[in-house]
Amino acid sequence: MLASLVHRHQLGDWGETGKEDRERNESAISASGGNIHSVYDIEGTTFWVITEADRSYTTIMLPDDY
Repeated sequence: MLASLVHRHQLGDWGETGKEDRERNESAISASGGNIHSVYDIEGTTFWVITEADRSYTTIMLPDDY
């Protein structure tokens, strides 16, 4: 299941992110760089998928872990 979240994230499916986060993600991909943040609700559990600005790694976490 976690691999499918990363796959969605890689494809630009930002899940349940808000408009501002979606715009930030698009900007981060195009020219300005920055973190990419996705939010997925799976069976009542929210997962965050965050890729660092330098693209060195991607983290999956629960919001309470932040």
